[in-house]
Amino acid sequence: MAERLGAHSLVDAFKAQGVNSIFTLSGNHIMPIFDAVIDEPIKLIHTRHEAATVHMADAYARLSGKVGVAMVTGGPGHANAVSALYTAAMAESPVVLLSGHAPLNQLGKGAFQEMSQADIAAPLCKASWTCAGPQYLAADFQLACAIAQSGRPGPVHLSLPADALESPLPNASTTPSPSAPKLTLNAPLTSEKAQSIVTQLRAAQKPVVIVGPRGCYRYAKQLHALSKALGVPVIATESPRGVGDPSLGAFAEVLAQSDCVLLLEKRLDFTLKFGNAPTFKADARFMQIDSEANELKRSQNALGSRLEIALQADLSSSMDALLHAAQSVPTKPQDASWLPWVNEAIAYRPNTWSTATSKTPNHAHPGRAMLALQAILDSHPDSVLVIDGGEIGQWAQACLHAPNRVINGVAGSIGAALPFATAAAFTKPGVPVVAVMGDGTFGFHSSELDTAVRYQLPFIGVVGNDACWNAEYQIQIREYGQERAKGCELLPSRYDQVALAFGGAGELVTDALDVLPAAQRLQAKGLPAILNILIEGLPAPNLKRS
Repeated sequence: MAERLGAHSLVDAFKAQGVNSIFTLSGNHIMPIFDAVIDEPIKLIHTRHEAATVHMADAYARLSGKVGVAMVTGGPGHANAVSALYTAAMAESPVVLLSGHAPLNQLGKGAFQEMSQADIAAPLCKASWTCAGPQYLAADFQLACAIAQSGRPGPVHLSLPADALESPLPNASTTPSPSAPKLTLNAPLTSEKAQSIVTQLRAAQKPVVIVGPRGCYRYAKQLHALSKALGVPVIATESPRGVGDPSLGAFAEVLAQSDCVLLLEKRLDFTLKFGNAPTFKADARFMQIDSEANELKRSQNALGSRLEIALQADLSSSMDALLHAAQSVPTKPQDASWLPWVNEAIAYRPNTWSTATSKTPNHAHPGRAMLALQAILDSHPDSVLVIDGGEIGQWAQACLHAPNRVINGVAGSIGAALPFATAAAFTKPGVPVVAVMGDGTFGFHSSELDTAVRYQLPFIGVVGNDACWNAEYQIQIREYGQERAKGCELLPSRYDQVALAFGGAGELVTDALDVLPAAQRLQAKGLPAILNILIEGLPAPNLKRS
């Protein structure tokens, strides 16, 4: 029997945690893990860039409800991966980043690719540390997974020194490395406190519950049930445009009328204009349930006496407690038109989009082009919509919906569309995946088309090609004038041909009427595909009924 090394202990921990797939990019430090996993039922999805590796683990986590594991090499590989942690952190996505690391016995001596990796990742992670030896590998990984999923989920980083992976395995420790953090868990929301909150909501005339990003991708059914039980609008937000997210229609208009707001695991931040008027009524009362004490303190500092209840508890137990309390707290007379009014505002879209034409010859109107794609998403009850990019992303959010959605999120980052789409096709095989992105976005990780082709992961990547960085171009026009709109130009490149070069499929479209037929042809090919749509570069929609 071959000698068992530290890497084998880590692989055993993968299996114990139910990890059957890892997104990775190879490198010197982590090759012992590649070898140890060969004979195990764990699939390595080998990517083309470390940031894309983390993005794929992020999308996998959001869609599967499991921890997404990304594994990269140390030094520059780790540095490349770190940027994607911010997107996962702001999306509250449970990702574990495993990075190879210089050998422990060479630290301080100028080891190959030696750097303070844990310190670099720490600001973007719930926890970040370096394994102290082969005996700690399994316990460290178990702890990393637990922290990633606890409280407000988010990324965790664990560095894996090469000598810990390569060394013969001593008796495994049941405790993590001495430098590892402690796992802390919140107490559940008590029934008494839940009843107090429900009482306040039912005493209000126009109450609303606002939930953070996790509500969008993990708890949609539970939130619908909560809204029905309370008779109160329950709105989940995950966009950097906050309550102005075009997928929420004209919600911002009605939110300004609310007299009582419950923030349920939702940060009071820029997406809510910090609770200020005119986004909220100046005298609107707030309540907040959050898993992090510092978020409650931040809200207290911002709102003062307007924050009437602030409770620390996790989202899952809070929803259960509120649902139970809704059955026992008496219903009081409220504005009966409030909930239908909110729902109507969210559903609002201009009826002119379906026939809109472009002022630019041989270019499609972005709204009309996006609307055409809904038929693809409607063709399966578990379809996935990926959205990335600037203005085109907002048009997609306004026009498209699907049972599963993965977007660039509160971080407002761009570039993850192709990694997200690849991971979506892996996580939900046989399901239509439509990934909308801008032409700027496409350039970040276009080589992941190679990854998708190698692993036979089909999707339709839709590039809104306006030949510019349109979000910034619109800022230039708005803030400085048309004559000073410079430096944001791109070429109207043939991104569809890039897909063909990688072995995928692609088509170019210049008319909105051709979007759906082209998308259906690409879907029938069963390949990673790029639908390159030349569009008019319009500002994102700002939906208002008045």
